[in-house]
Amino acid sequence: MNTYHYVLYIHLLSLFVGIGAGSVLLTCLFQLRAARTLEQAVPWGIVSGKVARLFPVAILGLFGTGAYMTSETTFPWTWSTRWIEIGIAGLVVLTVQGAGVAERTAKKLEAALHANGPGPLGREARRMTLHPGLWVAELSNLGIVFGVVWNMTEKPGLGESIAAVLVGYAVGTALALLLTRTAQEELATASEMAG
Repeated sequence: MNTYHYVLYIHLLSLFVGIGAGSVLLTCLFQLRAARTLEQAVPWGIVSGKVARLFPVAILGLFGTGAYMTSETTFPWTWSTRWIEIGIAGLVVLTVQGAGVAERTAKKLEAALHANGPGPLGREARRMTLHPGLWVAELSNLGIVFGVVWNMTEKPGLGESIAAVLVGYAVGTALALLLTRTAQEELATASEMAG
């Protein structure tokens, strides 16, 4: 086994860490969505905060090992290979959406849960568990990852590379909006019945 294979192994491990953390975070979102009391919501918020710390590790691992494999002169791809450029752009979007949008929204959710206090979740806390900033960032990021993985295996040209990532992003976004809209409609119906 040569250095390339060790680096490829670490590259794949980084991918698995990211997808695994994304899966756990998605589970936390579904549990937060289902929570009706602060006591049900808090553990999932704590887990999601801890799991989110794995994303920078995964992104740095993917970029670092990908950079090594791209710089290897024995392969036909370089830094200007289109699917590699799209992969790097995907990592940038993951970082911006994760560290920017999702993390900022998670802080607002945390503040809403603190303001709610013990007992049943009020309207604002429930609304924040369904915030698109959490759901769209999470599901579209998973879609981007699946698009980039497609590109890594197929090594297509520019058009197909962009299409794979955009389709993943669009499917993730549509699914997130569908899941949150359905839950928001249920929340509105429950509020009308209670009021």
